[in-house]
Amino acid sequence: MTELLDQAIEQRSSERLDQEVLQSYLMEQGVIQSPITSIQQFSGGASNLTYRVQTAEHDTILRRPPFGHKAKTAHDMKREVTVLTALSPHLDVCPKPLHYCDDESVMGSRFYLMERIEGVIIRHDMPKALLERPDMYALMCREFAGRLVQLHTLNPQKVGLAQFGKPEGYVSRQVNGWVGRMQAAKTANTLDDEPLTKWLVEQMPDDHAESAIIHNDYKFDNVIWDEQSLIDNAPKMIGVLDWEMTTLGDPLMDIGATLAYWVEAGDPPALIASGMMPTHMPGMLTREEFAQVYLNARGWPSQDLSYYRIFGLFRLAVIVQQIYYRYDLGQTDNPRFASFGDLANLLIHSASSTARL
Repeated sequence: MTELLDQAIEQRSSERLDQEVLQSYLMEQGVIQSPITSIQQFSGGASNLTYRVQTAEHDTILRRPPFGHKAKTAHDMKREVTVLTALSPHLDVCPKPLHYCDDESVMGSRFYLMERIEGVIIRHDMPKALLERPDMYALMCREFAGRLVQLHTLNPQKVGLAQFGKPEGYVSRQVNGWVGRMQAAKTANTLDDEPLTKWLVEQMPDDHAESAIIHNDYKFDNVIWDEQSLIDNAPKMIGVLDWEMTTLGDPLMDIGATLAYWVEAGDPPALIASGMMPTHMPGMLTREEFAQVYLNARGWPSQDLSYYRIFGLFRLAVIVQQIYYRYDLGQTDNPRFASFGDLANLLIHSASSTARL
C-alpha cells in the first residue's frame, strides 16, 4: 500500500535549490560522499520549505526559510536544529538533525539537513485506502493526543532546554505579540479584527501552573504514521515535524493551537472545507473528546478550553495572513497562497463567532 507514503514532487521554479552549489558545499563539509542524484520538494506546509535530497548513500530532508520577506523571529533554522538536537535522544518521534549551515552565502539563507522518516502524512483528506475505518480514527486521535502528552511531560532541564523560553507571562506575550503581527501583515481585504483582539486581551487567562516544552503547531500534517500500523488498524506515530515554533510555555496554549485546526461535524461548511485535518469524519474524536483525553492523561480536571481555541484560530489567521501578505507583495508565486487572504478572514470570523462577538 505504498501509495499511502508521503511523496515529494518537482521543485517549484521560484523555490528551486542550486544543486551544484549545494552538492559542492555538502561534499566539502563531509556530509555526503557522492553526488546529489535528486532534489525534490514537498508540497505540504506553508512556512519553511522542505526538500528531499538524495545521493547514492543518503536520503535526507533539507529545511530552509521561504524566499522573500519573513517575520523577524520566524523561520529560525538554528532554533529548530537546537530543538531537534535536544529532543531526538529523548523522543522517538523527533527526527535527528544531520548538519546545520549558518553561512547564508551558500544558498541565500541558513538551512539544515535531517534524517528522512518514511511514512504516511495525512492532510486535508483521508487517503482512499483508509476511508470508512471509524474504529481506527478514534485510535489515531488517542495516539495523537498521547504523543503530545509525552512531549509536554518531558523535563526541560533534563533535555537541555531549560533556558529555551520564558514560561512566566507566556499567555500575555503570545496574545499581544500575535495582535501586533496581524497589524503588520494586514492587506486591503483584511477583516476588522478589533472586537476580537479586544476580547482576547480582556478575557486572557493566567498562565497554567505547569509549563512545558510546547510544539506550537501540532496537527495531522505535521506528524508521520507508520504505514503498516495503519494497514493493521493499530495506528502508530513515528515522526513529528515542524519544530520551528517550539518553546517553553503554557501547555493549554499548545492544545488550543491544535484545536484551531480540529474541524468537526456540525461546524460551518466553509470551515470544514478549509480544514487541514479530516477530523470531521465519523469516528474521529470531537474537539471536546480530544481535549478530555489529554486532560485525563495529565490527571487534570475537566475545564472549558474555548478561550485557547479562539486564540488558536486568531493565531492561525495571523499565520495565514502573513503568508498572504508575502503573496500580495509578489514575494512568492505559489498558487496555493492566492486564497489565503480569504482563509484568514474566515478564521477571524470563526474566532469571533465562537467568542459570540
